[in-house]
Amino acid sequence: MSLVLDPAAQDLLFREARTANTFTDEPVTEEQVQAIYDLVKYGPTAFNQTPLRITLVRSAEARERLVQHMAEGNQAKTATAPLVAILSADNEFHEELPTLFPAFPQAKDVFFSERAARENAAGMNAALQAAYFIVGVRAAGLAAGPMTGFDFEGVRKEFLDDDHTPLMVVNIGKPGADAWYPRSPRLEYDQVITTV
Repeated sequence: MSLVLDPAAQDLLFREARTANTFTDEPVTEEQVQAIYDLVKYGPTAFNQTPLRITLVRSAEARERLVQHMAEGNQAKTATAPLVAILSADNEFHEELPTLFPAFPQAKDVFFSERAARENAAGMNAALQAAYFIVGVRAAGLAAGPMTGFDFEGVRKEFLDDDHTPLMVVNIGKPGADAWYPRSPRLEYDQVITTV
């Protein structure tokens, strides 16, 4: 194999990693979340945009409010996961660009003065960052259960504001009993890759 990454790390991050549906009650610490963020913040985005925002749902009261907005099949696991994160896109991310992209600080106004352009860029780049976040959770030895089965507008109104668009809810923790569904098939190389 021509990959440089150690095979055990490949398994941890990709081949053996699964979406967890149950979790133990072992807590996820602030230190773990900080370590995850400190790793994944280096993932590339266009113009070094950083539109991803992470809302950690820790209190019982906030958890109850969130569970009400989850699809029925996602409610129990969201209610019992040690930590739940709401990942959203900040549509006002461009305000940070002069600091984050000093090679071209005027990108803030040249490319992102219109709200529609910001929403499009924020959605795409925050989705990239969300994927990095999931891999970072795995790198911490934890399991992630990302979900899009929820009332997006309800979650936005309950936890965010008009400048933030929810992307997904992610349950995080050590996998519990019967955490995994059977592995679903994947497309093969020649089904995906085209050379022109």
